[in-house]
Amino acid sequence: MSQSFSALGLSAELTRVVAEQGYTEPTPVQAQAIPLILEGRDVLAGAQTGTGKTAGFTLPLLQRLATMPARADANAQPRQRVRALILTPTRELAAQIEESVRTYGKYMKLKSTLIYGGVNINPQIDALRRGVDILVATPGRLLDHLQQKTLELSNVEILVLDEADRMLDMGFIRDIRRVLAVLPAKRQNLLFSATFSDEIRKLADGLLHNPAMVEVARRNAESELVAQRVHPVDSWVKRDLLVHLVSSGDWKQVLVFTRMKSGANRLSEYLCKAGIEATAIHGNKSQPARTRALAGFKDGTVRVLVATDIAARGLDIEELPHVVNFELPNVPEDYVHRIGRTGRAGSSGEALSLVSAEERPLLAAIEKLLTRRIDKQIVEGFEPGKTPQPAATATPAAPRGSHDGNRRGGSPGRDARNRGQAPARSGAPAPAPVRAAPPQSPPRAPQRPRADAGVATAALFRSPARRGG
Repeated sequence: MSQSFSALGLSAELTRVVAEQGYTEPTPVQAQAIPLILEGRDVLAGAQTGTGKTAGFTLPLLQRLATMPARADANAQPRQRVRALILTPTRELAAQIEESVRTYGKYMKLKSTLIYGGVNINPQIDALRRGVDILVATPGRLLDHLQQKTLELSNVEILVLDEADRMLDMGFIRDIRRVLAVLPAKRQNLLFSATFSDEIRKLADGLLHNPAMVEVARRNAESELVAQRVHPVDSWVKRDLLVHLVSSGDWKQVLVFTRMKSGANRLSEYLCKAGIEATAIHGNKSQPARTRALAGFKDGTVRVLVATDIAARGLDIEELPHVVNFELPNVPEDYVHRIGRTGRAGSSGEALSLVSAEERPLLAAIEKLLTRRIDKQIVEGFEPGKTPQPAATATPAAPRGSHDGNRRGGSPGRDARNRGQAPARSGAPAPAPVRAAPPQSPPRAPQRPRADAGVATAALFRSPARRGG
């Protein structure tokens, strides 16, 4: 039975702006989480991306701050009294959430700001001095502000850890513990995670007090709206197969995943030489470059966005039809996160994986996680074993399953983690040399994709036809 937002206990100001965004009924995670958060309960929520979880905590957070009297700490500067702290793993996700806060808080007298690494810290310091109620931040830059004493967190009433599984994967656990140490003991805690590993359970046990459990999808579940398929192919013809698939299918918007930043650059260059507008997004790109790349992808001037796992985390792209795993991830759970970029908010999508013989163990691990086999389809003209391997190319080494420096047990610098960088994996297959493209897509002169120079923070809320964002 459908339910309205007002029935969840939201105020008239919030239901008004929800209606203005074109939403009439909440998603399952919103229907479960909003009343619990309004009651002041700690919440442990398991929800995939694209389920509306951001609005699930943003809406009740705004209402609680608007209706509760602010704490008064005599030791805190009046302009530094942050009341709600939202921690996220990546810049793109932080920008998306802060935009959501501003969108839904338009009729409330609450100030929000955004802080993350990779950009000048001084404008952020100025924003904090002007006063902030809701702070959305990545862990590394947040600690920078704390060390410079430009930020006071002793009045935080609500803490949100979003995509906690990814923050742990990126090695942020020590940073998170340092942040927790300066927060007041009495506060409301909300933890959202797409998957529930033992590490997440341990974090939740130490953070949450008598939490309410919200779980709208089975653990490690892949979206049922995503059609999944594997194309077996030799590693040295993967790029040609991708060109063929994009060209013959006339795909207009494709998100392609690689393991390494260098591989993302080489693949996007190869696609451009084949006449397909493409660009790469990864941790080595500056924030303005990443913003322009995402803007071009959204407005259609870029057909293919090639990304690493961490750089793509938090991207919310409306009705993205195609996701391609150019290389399978070393960690099976990352496959679920990747294909979750499509099939969002009720829209169907397609996730294809180009799998070489060296990657079969990785595919087996993914299928074990999903508890099912993924359909396999050989593309005519790209049958494995029928295309001669170039003489100058050594047989690529099989990818190893060990985590890289951005994962648990690694020790990259905090700034590198905050930029979403992924160190090179020594076990990743060596890139194949440029080979003549198949007849369907002969390489042409490089075409540099245009990019919109405007701000392109990922919009959370989409067309009126969709349910809550």
